[in-house]
Amino acid sequence: MKVEALIFNLIAVFCFVCAIVYGVWSREPIGTTALALSGGLTILIGGFFWFVSRRIDLRPEDRKDAEIADGAGELGFFSPASYWPFTLALAVGLMGLGVAFWYYWLIAMAAVAVLVAVGGLLFEYYVGQNAQQS
Repeated sequence: MKVEALIFNLIAVFCFVCAIVYGVWSREPIGTTALALSGGLTILIGGFFWFVSRRIDLRPEDRKDAEIADGAGELGFFSPASYWPFTLALAVGLMGLGVAFWYYWLIAMAAVAVLVAVGGLLFEYYVGQNAQQS
């Protein structure tokens, strides 16, 4: 994670330097603001990676003497087949359509659909035949 933090923090410094240079040369506030906000958002990600890298053990990607086999093993559980990501994308698309035309009724329906899709995605393996028996 330290490498990722370094990369994002360097990009943030680059954005801030570009914002200063662009602001002085062009005297145009919109682009300067966009560059400064880009640097701020990038430094948020870099700061998060730096914070996490201090709290976890070194990963094989962070060690120079690591072998390929050090990264082998289980990475986590990934759903083999799920309709919920498609449902969520459809609901968010519907929300975008409602916002684009500013239909309150469509925004409300889409908000409910987004909440249902997020709930379905999160709790997919906690209900029905996939639930673990305790």
